Amino acid sequence: MTATDPEFVADCIRRILAGEKHVFHELIRPCERSIYFLLFSILKSETEAEDVAQETVIKVYQNLDKFRGDSQFRTWVLSIARNEGLGRLRKITNRREDSLDAETDEQTGDYTPAILTSWREIPAEALEQKELGNLLRKAIEGLPEIYRNVVLLRDIEELDIRESAAVLKISEASVKVRLHRARALLQRELAPLLKAFTPAKRRWFGGRT
Repeated sequence: MTATDPEFVADCIRRILAGEKHVFHELIRPCERSIYFLLFSILKSETEAEDVAQETVIKVYQNLDKFRGDSQFRTWVLSIARNEGLGRLRKITNRREDSLDAETDEQTGDYTPAILTSWREIPAEALEQKELGNLLRKAIEGLPEIYRNVVLLRDIEELDIRESAAVLKISEASVKVRLHRARALLQRELAPLLKAFTPAKRRWFGGRT
């Protein structure tokens, strides 16, 4: 069983609250990678992400008794991580995410649908190439924060629409819009660069939407 299994989570929390503190490591370990990458996508700093990740883990531990199982444990943990990350970002930059949200989410008709359904449809043998991996990483890091976060949750961490909306505290419709735009931006950025990796007589970009 894993941290995605409600029975496993409930049992671990029961044991931790009963005094078996060492069980917390087993509970939080599957979430550590997701916590760090989400925070790095927000803060754009390894040092800050590591620091806030530690604060997130502590806050999760301190609030275990408040987890009611209404969502997946990982979703709840990432919600805490996001709040901690945004709190740190406000301290660093003294600005809020809300202005960018309002500017983009209200405009749903000003983008061109991406031909590429998902950048993850690139052939596996190409993804194994280090150069291409670096191109993908840089392209994702170059996305505006609200698009980078949704790509991280949906395409990297593979959370579903509902879970992603819960973590980001936005509507499911906004998740879909942001993901569509993010993939369009990635396609526009990567398409010219990926030609060098295209196998002979093989198409990477299908017409499926």
